[in-house]
Amino acid sequence: MDADQQPQIRHSVAILWRGDAAMRREATPQNSRFVRVFEALAASGIEARPAVYDESFADAVRDQLLSVDGVLVWVDPIHQGKTRAELDPLLREIALRGPWVSAHPDVILKMGVKDVLYRTRHLGWGTDTHRYDSAESFRAEFPSRLQTAGTRVLKQNRGNGGQGIWKVEVLHHAGGIVRVQHAQRGSQPEEMPLDTFMIRCEPYFGWGGCLIDQAFQPRLPEGMIRCYMSGNRVAGFGHQLIKALISPPPKGPDSPEAQPGPRIMHGPDAPSSQSLRTLMENEWTPQMIKTLGIDEPSLPVIWDADFLYGPRDAAGADTYVLCEINASSCFAIPDEAPAAIARRVKLRLLGDFESSSLAAAPERSKGQSRARLEVSRTMTNDPDRT
Repeated sequence: MDADQQPQIRHSVAILWRGDAAMRREATPQNSRFVRVFEALAASGIEARPAVYDESFADAVRDQLLSVDGVLVWVDPIHQGKTRAELDPLLREIALRGPWVSAHPDVILKMGVKDVLYRTRHLGWGTDTHRYDSAESFRAEFPSRLQTAGTRVLKQNRGNGGQGIWKVEVLHHAGGIVRVQHAQRGSQPEEMPLDTFMIRCEPYFGWGGCLIDQAFQPRLPEGMIRCYMSGNRVAGFGHQLIKALISPPPKGPDSPEAQPGPRIMHGPDAPSSQSLRTLMENEWTPQMIKTLGIDEPSLPVIWDADFLYGPRDAAGADTYVLCEINASSCFAIPDEAPAAIARRVKLRLLGDFESSSLAAAPERSKGQSRARLEVSRTMTNDPDRT
C-alpha cells in the first residue's frame, strides 16, 4: 500500500481526576471542567476519554488506563482527607506497562513538592531556605533561626490549598511566645508558646517527610504571579492578590475584605511578564531539570511555578522568589493553555509511537516506514511546535 494511502493513526488519552462512582458513570468531555482540554485534544486528532478515579474502583480505572496511549492526571496531593498514597503506585504500574503518564509520580516527587524550594535555592528564584528532615532537627535548629533571621514561613513537603503552611513570628515582648497563622482560607492568627506550635508540626514529618523553612517575603500583599508551563515553554500567566498569611481585617477572615482577589489570566505574550518568561524558559527551567535530574520530555504537560515579588534590584526592577511548584493538579488555566497542552501531548505521543514502533517491528515494510517519516516531517514543520 502506498504511503499516502496509509490510515491515519489516532492516539487516545485518558484524563484522570478524582470523583465518586456516580461521577464516573456520568462523566463526559462536555460536562467536565476540563472541557477545553478535551476540545483542544480532539482538534489535534487525539481521542480523550474521561477517567474518574477513586480507590474504591481502582481496578476499573486500571483497565481503562491500560487501553490508552497516555494518561493526563489532575489529582491533588490531599483532597477531602484522601491522599495519592494508592494512586501513585497505580500510575507507576501503568507507566511501566506502556502508556505515558503525565505528570508521572516520580517527577512530582522531584519538582512538585516543597523540597524543590530547598534543592533549587541556588537558582535565581531562590531565597534563604532550609530543610528539616526530622522533628529532632526541627526542634534543634528552628528556634535559633527564628530569633536571628526574623519572620519565617514553614511548609509541609506535600500539600495544597494552604494546608501545612505557616507564618511564624516572634513576639519580642513575650518570652517564648510566637504568633502563627495558617495559610488555609479562614485562618486566624494565634499566639502560643513556640514549643506548643512545634509539637503541632510534628505530623508533617510523616507522609511528607520534611519541613521547608523560607524567609517571609514582605511584598506578599502585592500579590502572587503564577507562571503556567507546558513542558519547558510558558503557556500563560496569572496574577492574584492573595490573602493567605496576611492578618485578616477587623471584620474577620470570612468578611468580603478578607477574600482573595480574582486571578487575572494572561497569555504567554503578556508584555508585563516577558522578563519572567525569559528567565523561566532560558534559565530557570533548564537549571531546575539539571539540578533535579529530570529529562525535558518528562516535564508535565501542564505545571505552574508560583512567585512572590522579592526585593527590587539596584535598578528598581522586580525580582521573583519561588514559593511553590504545582505539578499534581494545575487548574484553572489560561485560555491559551489547552492548545499548548494538546501540542505537547501530540508531540510526546508521536515520539513514543515512533520509538516503540521501530523497536518492536523492525520488519515493517518500506511503505510503512515512508508513512512514519511523512508524519514526522509534518510535525517538524508545524509552526505551532513547541
